[in-house]
Amino acid sequence: DGSVIPRHSTRPEFVPPVIGWTPVIAPGNFVFYHGSLFEAWQGHAIIAGMAYPGLVRVAIDNGRAREVGRIALGKRIRDVRVAPDGAIWVLEDGPDGRLRRIVPNAAAPY
Repeated sequence: DGSVIPRHSTRPEFVPPVIGWTPVIAPGNFVFYHGSLFEAWQGHAIIAGMAYPGLVRVAIDNGRAREVGRIALGKRIRDVRVAPDGAIWVLEDGPDGRLRRIVPNAAAPY
């Protein structure tokens, strides 16, 4: 609505972000991974990138967040979900967007 967004330091009820990006990744949504196909990703946040065309993986330990990987998909990603089998489903943005299934393979184990 055009309102000024206050700085975190001026409003004690606001918690500052634990991670940020410059340039921005413009996150879509995110999920915490709890599947079986990407064992090393347990508990990591998998973030859909709108400006970064792919997925961003973030580990969170003791309240600290750090980026640990990216998967370039060449398209803006609007939504990400984890399937019961551990695969990651992503929905590309735009009128020609596709629903894609991400699984590990020998060529790109991520």
